[in-house]
Amino acid sequence: MPGVSDRASGTEAAPGRLIVLLGPSGSGKDTLIGRARAEFAARPELMFVRRVITRSAEAGSEDHVAMSDEEFDAALDEGRFALTWAANGLRYGLPRDIEAHLAAGKVAVVNGSRGAWGVIRQVFPSARAVEIKVDAGILAQRLERRGRESAPEIEARLARAASLTSPVEPDLVIDNSGPVETAGAALIAYIGRSLA
Repeated sequence: MPGVSDRASGTEAAPGRLIVLLGPSGSGKDTLIGRARAEFAARPELMFVRRVITRSAEAGSEDHVAMSDEEFDAALDEGRFALTWAANGLRYGLPRDIEAHLAAGKVAVVNGSRGAWGVIRQVFPSARAVEIKVDAGILAQRLERRGRESAPEIEARLARAASLTSPVEPDLVIDNSGPVETAGAALIAYIGRSLA
C-alpha cells in the first residue's frame, strides 16, 4: 500500500455521501468526472472535489490544486486537509471544506485511489466506491497519449494497476474501454440516484 495518512478527527460520521471514483491512472476518471460536472452544474448540493496534488497545474487533465512539497507540508501543518495519501511519487490531499458539505447531508464526488480506499472509508464511513475499469491495452495507449510520464513510469503504473488488489466492494463498476458517452451516462445516472 502507498504511504497513507489521515488526520485523527474523532468526529461523527457525516450524513452525506462521498462518491469516490477508483481505477488505474489513465482509466478516464477525470474525463467522466468532467462529464458529470457539466451535467450537474446547476446542483449546489453536489460538490466536485478538487484534489490538492504535488504536481504541476499544467500536468495532465485533472482540475486540481497544484502545490510544491513545501506548500503541501505547510497546508498539512495548518490542518487544511481532511485526508492525505501518497501514490506514484506524488502526495494528494482532500480539502477540509468537504467535511461541512457532507455534514449538511449533501453529496460529493472525488477522484480517489485504490491504495487509499481503506483510509478513505475510515475518515468518511459514508464513502461509496465507483470502480472504473478499462482494457489493459487501451490503458497503455491512453497513458502514452497523455505524455505525462516516461516509458519506465508508464510501465510502473501498468504494473501497479495489475498488482493492486485492495479489498474494494464497489457500489458500481463502469467499463470505460468503449465510448466515453456510455461510461459517462452510467456515472451520471448513479450520481443522480445518490442525489434523489
